[in-house]
Amino acid sequence: MIKETAEPKIKNFIRLARPHQYVKNGFVFLPIIFGHQLFNADAFFLVVVAFVGFCLASSAVYVFNDLKDMNEDRAHPVKCHRPLASGQITLRKAIWSAGLLAMGSLVVGLILSSWGYLIILIGYLLLNTAYSLKLKHIAIIDVVAVSTGFVLRVFAGGVVIGILPTHWLVLMTFLIALFMSLAKRRDDLLLVRAGNSARKSLDGYNLEFISGAMVIMAAVTIVSYILYTVSPDVVHKHGSTHLYLTSLWVIIGLLRYMQITFVREKSGSPTQVLLKDPFLQVVLGLWLLSSMIFIYVARV
Repeated sequence: MIKETAEPKIKNFIRLARPHQYVKNGFVFLPIIFGHQLFNADAFFLVVVAFVGFCLASSAVYVFNDLKDMNEDRAHPVKCHRPLASGQITLRKAIWSAGLLAMGSLVVGLILSSWGYLIILIGYLLLNTAYSLKLKHIAIIDVVAVSTGFVLRVFAGGVVIGILPTHWLVLMTFLIALFMSLAKRRDDLLLVRAGNSARKSLDGYNLEFISGAMVIMAAVTIVSYILYTVSPDVVHKHGSTHLYLTSLWVIIGLLRYMQITFVREKSGSPTQVLLKDPFLQVVLGLWLLSSMIFIYVARV
């Protein structure tokens, strides 16, 4: 009998927590960037701590979701390899992991001494619990719930530094998250066509509907972003009339994501798309760099 070493066990728990998904929690940094506080050391530290809190919370959510979908995941061609579905981690240990991660995230909220952040964090945990239990099985409501989670991240990053996100930032976050959520559902439908089992919410979708909805979301996102960059209040706030130039990267980025979705048909995980696609990484980097130049340097 081969004795299992501690190393693979630790790796399995790390896989269960899905740290690669922490990229999504980067949305907590948007308020500090667009609030002209990026180089404020105290504010930056608070946002980093808020980021850690959401990383723990999101890991707790992923573990809980795996617990709920364990049997379904075993019939999925990719998800069957997850630590819980494959039996690499026991049910009891997964339950303990979810509880400890959730408690850890709340401890971070208490350390920040921000009731606003703590309320948002609890709201995020409750929303995702409801999502795992029921909402993800209701078409349209499922993608709206996921998108709302991104908006909560933005509010969390703003409340810890006393900067509430503008309606533009909230709108843009919701739209881009909705776009990516629809792309993920499209990939789920393709798996169903290949003979794999489907979740209940997919009964309310088909490829034509999702493809059309994605095109609409992409168009609305581009128009909204352009309106944001040229709006008088934004121009006055950032002191730059050239922010509209960053629209180029938004357009290219959305087109690339649609190419990955419609041509390559590999949009199952937005995080994996970003982490594995150099094209998108460069576009995102150029958008961030050009935005910071116009907001912090070339303010004319």
